[in-house]
Amino acid sequence: MKLEHANLAGVLVLTPRRFGDHRGFFAETYNRKTYADLGITLDFVQDNHSLSAQVGTVRGLHFQAPPHAQDKLVRCGRGAIYDVVVDIRTGSPTYGQWQGFVLSAENGVQLLVPVGFAHGFMTLLPDSEIVYKCSEFYAPETEGAVRWNDPEVGIAWPQDNDAVLSDKDAAAPLLADLDSPFKWEG
Repeated sequence: MKLEHANLAGVLVLTPRRFGDHRGFFAETYNRKTYADLGITLDFVQDNHSLSAQVGTVRGLHFQAPPHAQDKLVRCGRGAIYDVVVDIRTGSPTYGQWQGFVLSAENGVQLLVPVGFAHGFMTLLPDSEIVYKCSEFYAPETEGAVRWNDPEVGIAWPQDNDAVLSDKDAAAPLLADLDSPFKWEG
């Protein structure tokens, strides 16, 4: 397992080893002991799987607030996505900053998104499937979001015309209007 630290404190990029031959490949995408050896001791309690049919589909930028805040381990099982995290921890030296990553079935890269970050993605290929682990159960009463194209955040999405959005994501608040439930504890 290759581990890299992203520019935003706490965000990790993990690339599992792949063993390939003429049939394809095998990769161990999660192993509690391997992760613990890397210092990651999260207890994942739920796996989610989503399919986005159209290129340019945006899901996010989402988070769950305490007491049900979620760490997420995200990967792309089919297709490709541009995955984005935004620091929403008040008092953080990187508050409001974002970083993007290409996750694809081909590259096998995974992203660990810690509590205190809004998370979302845009599909780069049709029929992209995203699989992710969560450290807390889904609790709709604690859902929150930041608008995907907030000019203050300034995410450089691969395409910003004709994004495919849910009504809920299209109406998400701007970062300036967010009363963030997360505090920087650096």
